[in-house]
Amino acid sequence: MPRFNHAPIERSAFLLFLLTFIVISIGGLVEIVPLFKIESTVTPVKGVRPYTPLEQLGRNIYTREGCYVCHSQMVRPFRDEVDRYGHYSIAAESMYDHPFLWGSKRTGPDLARVGGKYSNAWHVAHLEDPRSVVPVSIMPSYAFLMDKDLVTEDIRDHLQALRGVGVPYTDEMIRNAAADIEAQATGESTDALLARYPKAKIGDFDGQPNRLTEMDALIAYLQVLGTMVDFTDIRLETPGK
Repeated sequence: MPRFNHAPIERSAFLLFLLTFIVISIGGLVEIVPLFKIESTVTPVKGVRPYTPLEQLGRNIYTREGCYVCHSQMVRPFRDEVDRYGHYSIAAESMYDHPFLWGSKRTGPDLARVGGKYSNAWHVAHLEDPRSVVPVSIMPSYAFLMDKDLVTEDIRDHLQALRGVGVPYTDEMIRNAAADIEAQATGESTDALLARYPKAKIGDFDGQPNRLTEMDALIAYLQVLGTMVDFTDIRLETPGK
């Protein structure tokens, strides 16, 4: 078998760099070029929808306060995580998230499936005084959210910007954004809201029916996490099987 003389390559930094660059370029093109020939790398799943305006504002508050630093939103496909948190996360659940909040550590539990797990009153108590419901919690208090009125004036512009990066908000959704916030937070005239955003959680979230606060928005967001997809309708392999 003939032997390849690689000594000239090892002696020349330029030649080594050039050949390395060529090999990496070919490998990169093989991985990247096929992506331009498919419409999406994420398979859509029934039930996944854009966030309601109120949920989106709550998500903004969640991001602003750095909640993702201590709480991940990604259940990994391992038996212990599925047993503790529920079905492992799938890509379609985050397809409208900008930015995604998967997280990189867990000081507190994963929140990908927290929606509907606790009542609104529990969330209020937990955010006001975490140790009143979880004695070992080291989470700081977010009681000030109860006293901050929710700013909604720019919600249409915000949804319009999200549409620009691929979130399928329609003209109707954007036009009725303020009304949808009011309907979701008060529970009044919700038919149109639910038609646009199925499974949206309705009602007074913070226990102050005559006031719309940042606490309302944050809890609305927490209550929707993990509730959009009905995993009984999706055939996915269970970890460990």
